[in-house]
Amino acid sequence: MAGRGQMPMMQPQVIVLKEGTDTSQGVPQLLSNISACQAICDTIRTTLGPRGMDKLIVDSQGRVTISNDGATIMKLLDVVQPAARTLVDIARAQDAEVGDGTTSVVLLAGELLKEVKDYVDEGVSSQIIIKGFRRAADLAINHIKEIAVDTDRSDKAKFRDLLEKCAATSMNSKLIGSQKEFFTKMVVDAVMRLDQDELNEDMIGIKKIPGGAMQDSILVDGVAFKKSFSYAGFEQQPKSFDSPKIVCLNVELELKAEKDNAEVRVDKVSEYQAIVDAEWKIIFDKLESIVATGAKVVLSRLPIGDLATQYFADRNIFCAGRVSKDDLDRVCEATGCRVQSTTTDLTAKHLGVCERFEERQIGGQRFNVFKGCPEAKTCTIILRGGAEQFIDEVERSLHDSIMVVRRAVKNQTVVAGGGAIEMELSRYLRETARKIEGKQQLIITAVAKALEVIPRQLCENAGFDTTDFITQLRAWHAQDPKLYRWYGVDIEEEKVDNLFKKFVWEPALVKTNAISSAIEAACLILSVDETVTSQKSQDPMAAGQPMPGRGRGMPMGGR
Repeated sequence: MAGRGQMPMMQPQVIVLKEGTDTSQGVPQLLSNISACQAICDTIRTTLGPRGMDKLIVDSQGRVTISNDGATIMKLLDVVQPAARTLVDIARAQDAEVGDGTTSVVLLAGELLKEVKDYVDEGVSSQIIIKGFRRAADLAINHIKEIAVDTDRSDKAKFRDLLEKCAATSMNSKLIGSQKEFFTKMVVDAVMRLDQDELNEDMIGIKKIPGGAMQDSILVDGVAFKKSFSYAGFEQQPKSFDSPKIVCLNVELELKAEKDNAEVRVDKVSEYQAIVDAEWKIIFDKLESIVATGAKVVLSRLPIGDLATQYFADRNIFCAGRVSKDDLDRVCEATGCRVQSTTTDLTAKHLGVCERFEERQIGGQRFNVFKGCPEAKTCTIILRGGAEQFIDEVERSLHDSIMVVRRAVKNQTVVAGGGAIEMELSRYLRETARKIEGKQQLIITAVAKALEVIPRQLCENAGFDTTDFITQLRAWHAQDPKLYRWYGVDIEEEKVDNLFKKFVWEPALVKTNAISSAIEAACLILSVDETVTSQKSQDPMAAGQPMPGRGRGMPMGGR
């Protein structure tokens, strides 16, 4: 029929994803991801700097953690939003690579996203922003390398002083900041006792003993671990040796009746006696083979029973069973012995040595101490303090400082902390951006503004007038970039000052790693324009319900 319009053809609906799958895409998804990251940043924002606050976190098991360490807090937060988990990953990476700057890297990544949020909302392509971020990162990292101060290792006293300054800077924002003079010396001593080529932080053991004050903490030159469970006869053993041979085993030296492990049928009493004699012969053969090596210290991961303990005591040999794997591995690395899973064919090459072994009382506990280990230089820090949560936080603080000192030894360039280097980079990027055409100028300027979040948050956490301090810093850095390069926020004296002369030093690697990690995380989040979330499994086991069984476990109908 000529005058009648044709009906449009119905398009068939194409279903690609499973029903119930949640999809979000486009600019709203980008803005949602940025908002989620800002919420994470707001959580740890107040922990930055010497006047930062602590967070008390209770996990699903009821365990309480008190900390202001960025990586620890991020790890304990149960972040559900997929994009925001990226910030958790960069905090962990910063902690593993450098040890310090974990809060800074998360804040910087969040501030970068906040500065470009309006550009995203206005329709600027994410790829243009990512390109600008990466260009700004290259400019900033190259500028840090240009202005970082090289350290002189020829003068050992000055170099040690530098390491102590770097350790003290990392402790300023920690719980042990009030005792930093005591702990900086301990941390530097611990790192300097390591092999200076490898600087393996695993060779620094940290043991915790509740009770006493922080100042009661000690540094042991060697391996130390808490006395393990001991049997009768232990007190008769000698508790100290000079240059002893050491054997480490993964063997159970305990008399076990075969009736517990096997079924044996006998017709005569003599046959039963032969079985008992065989059991005794097996364990005595093991003990005799150990004594024949000349070892004076016997350690084992498995139990050493009362018979073996008395046997060793009669022969002036010290033994300890149920030694933890970590402690036994450190003893092996330090003394040169190897863990043996059998006592047959023990030779001198399997044994280790040290200059001095002793068991000593530390606080309310007994510790086994190995000193003068020839194979690997090692040490142990024994921490004292009140509550367990307090000692745990001291341990985390010392770990950060140890990592910073390691990096200062390996990478001999330092910069000033306290927001000085961030303000200098901000000034440099602003000036450089003026010479760049196009939208890249706006993005690099946004990065310059984002870098100011570190000094701004330091001021805010300390209760200073943020606007006044930031404007002062901008003015000083703009007047003479070379003369006022290291001007930052002096928290102690509440003013803007030259922090390099105040010895607020940080390894340059901390800053370069933080900037590169923050930029990469921001680029990753900006490159995601769609999130596809699969519907949760309806499997009964996934829901925590038991699977229906068969037989007696089935409910009977009609009963």
